[in-house]
Amino acid sequence: MKRQNGFTLTELLVVMAIVAIMLGIGVPSYRYITTSYRMSAEVNSLLGDMQFARAEAIKEGQFVVVCASSSGAACTNTGWNQGWIVFSDTNNDLQLNNGERLLHVQQAFSGTVPDAMAANVTAVKYNREGFATATAQLPTTFTLTESTNNNAWKRCLLLTAVGTASTLTHVADAVNCP
Repeated sequence: MKRQNGFTLTELLVVMAIVAIMLGIGVPSYRYITTSYRMSAEVNSLLGDMQFARAEAIKEGQFVVVCASSSGAACTNTGWNQGWIVFSDTNNDLQLNNGERLLHVQQAFSGTVPDAMAANVTAVKYNREGFATATAQLPTTFTLTESTNNNAWKRCLLLTAVGTASTLTHVADAVNCP
């Protein structure tokens, strides 16, 4: 008697049920991880540029500015999620002028989900001692939210008047990351 190769219908249904259960568990956690990593990367990008600007101000002994910029060539009053620039501000006017060095350009967030970064400041200026001043009172918080406004993904950047910056999550620090 010749043995048949292949699967029975019962075996196929059991395997399909196991795969469906695994996908039902795995897909939501995969979305959480990818969204969480994207949000962390975006806020850490601003943190890195704030720390870079502070270090450059101390190193160069002159003002260095980080400001929101949608064009990558001038400070604008657009949201921080549209991008920002870092530049040496030799004449202390919070604008990138001829002869001033553009140190870094951050393009707009490029994710398929529109993230929003809100802050009550449009520019932060570091002096030669590394202290920060801004277009609004410090300390201030930059709040990054995802389009679903889920607090699990909310990230914040807290900037103090002495120039230090740190990241927070809403889950860990709901007081400072509202």
